[in-house]
Amino acid sequence: MRLVPGIVLAMSAVVLTACSGSSGTNESAPSSSEPVPSSTVPPTTTPVQQDCAAGYLSQFTQRQKLAQLLTVGVTGEADAENVVKTEQIGGIFVGSWTDKAMLAQHQIDKVQSASRTPLMVTIDEEGGRVSRAKDLIGPAPSARATVSQMSADEFYTFSLDRAQQLKSYGVTVDFAPDVDVSSQPDDSVIGDRSFSDDPNVVVQYADAYIRAAHNAGIGTVMKHFPGHGSGSGDSHTGAVRTPPLEQLQTSDLVPYRRLIDSGSAVMVGHLDVPGLTEPGKPASISKEAMALLRNGTGYDAAPFDGVIFTDDLGGMAAITARMSIEDAVEAALVAGADNALWITTDAVPQVLDRLEQAVRADRLPGSQVDASVLRMAKYKGTAPHC
Repeated sequence: MRLVPGIVLAMSAVVLTACSGSSGTNESAPSSSEPVPSSTVPPTTTPVQQDCAAGYLSQFTQRQKLAQLLTVGVTGEADAENVVKTEQIGGIFVGSWTDKAMLAQHQIDKVQSASRTPLMVTIDEEGGRVSRAKDLIGPAPSARATVSQMSADEFYTFSLDRAQQLKSYGVTVDFAPDVDVSSQPDDSVIGDRSFSDDPNVVVQYADAYIRAAHNAGIGTVMKHFPGHGSGSGDSHTGAVRTPPLEQLQTSDLVPYRRLIDSGSAVMVGHLDVPGLTEPGKPASISKEAMALLRNGTGYDAAPFDGVIFTDDLGGMAAITARMSIEDAVEAALVAGADNALWITTDAVPQVLDRLEQAVRADRLPGSQVDASVLRMAKYKGTAPHC
């Protein structure tokens, strides 16, 4: 399994006193397909390790633990600093609407200083038409154009330079690469965001990107599990139905099967998958979809104990036409996601109120919350090294 440089170098004083220090990597923990038992701290190998994990978790209130499992879009420095100060949110998202002065003028440093533990600063920077940082680091070809313009080795070098620039602006996580396998027209929802309709080509170029980003200290997120490339429509505008799970096995799921131990996180899409998800429950809020990814056995892959993100829960009709943001975030975390993503800060207090209620009612077990907080810490490079 690859060693992945930590996304963030700092650690809180609590962790330093409770444990021997951070590993400085995103190296995946030993995987397990077993459910997390109901206990205060997820079980680890030894009592010393359990004490160490408990020491890390003790720095947070229950509400702050839940906040660590949320990533929200911000309009600029003031918006970001406010949500971090008031709720100790785990991550912020820099979108097309965000004032880029937050990055260009290093305002993100002030935002980071408001957080008691290193904050994830996330962005969508795939290249092509999904490029939120092109004004800062220059344009990049789409994934499909990349394959025709450069080899995988050349793409690694190209991506390393761009990832190093993102890092210099304070970005810690890129919601890339898109590992969807697609032959759809360039301007369709996936289209030229896909490297190829050949899963082997997708794996080759996605692997190059993941290695480059990790070597620059940027976290990566493969998307959109279990595969959007042959979906029936655009989840921004409505429900999307994929081919049956059996058909995804030889195409859409191949990149995840082969790259699951790369150290990358995974984003689960708002996808209705016959043979996997229940009617009306897209993969992003489906226990069955999360279990497929965690266990791996349903698509002949290794178990996955890395971070599972949702796709945007607040601005895509595949979810918003079905439920409120409070309902969606609770459903996603209960289903097994580690981090719920949406694009504004407005509803953060109400979402956290709901999540606290869910924990008290045991709809969302506290042990599951703790396990997700620890996964997030490991992904950010701030986990206790016991």
